[in-house]
Amino acid sequence: MTERDSRRTQLIEAAARLVSRGGVAALSARNVAAEAGMSTKPVYSAFGSMEALLRAVVTEGFDRLEQRIVIGPSADPLADIATLTAGYLEFARTEPALYAVMFGISSFGQAPAIPRAELVPDRQRTFDRITDNFQRAIDQGRIQSTRASTLAYRWWVIVHGFATLESAEFIGRERGGERVLEPLLVSLFVGEGDDAERARESVAAGVASSALR
Repeated sequence: MTERDSRRTQLIEAAARLVSRGGVAALSARNVAAEAGMSTKPVYSAFGSMEALLRAVVTEGFDRLEQRIVIGPSADPLADIATLTAGYLEFARTEPALYAVMFGISSFGQAPAIPRAELVPDRQRTFDRITDNFQRAIDQGRIQSTRASTLAYRWWVIVHGFATLESAEFIGRERGGERVLEPLLVSLFVGEGDDAERARESVAAGVASSALR
């Protein structure tokens, strides 16, 4: 990595920390420079504008989310989906401001909203991981649907909706996973053809040592 690349990475990480702590309102060239221990000049020389830096921060957020949900596949794809769900939720819990910016929940402040087309590649990585596991479940005969991508969207609605409601404190964190999210996952799997008891076992195995507990 060149010195320029290293400096750019430091600035992105500094900006992401600021957004995580204080939302987009905390994002300014002066604050980013101070957080990174630099002058403001590298901020503009590396990105050209605060809008470009914000785009880089969103990408950094999806990189962090990706790190939370990277797991080796097990023999049970639905348990793997439950484990990925836990990683996704843990990210939303520990990086609430960054999560809100990534998914357009939080205002981008004075910066213009990032065009959806520019966000698709980052979001696609998470979506593909879920789609791949649903496809494995279809191939194993546990799920009857032939559209893994449709199931992945249904999963995303469930998990994103839960994370959003939990962050707004409409759902209690202490028991919300057990009482709300886990039964929703079971219902999704059973509704698509899985055996009820087997679905419960898969979800329980996937979250046994995870953030959902």
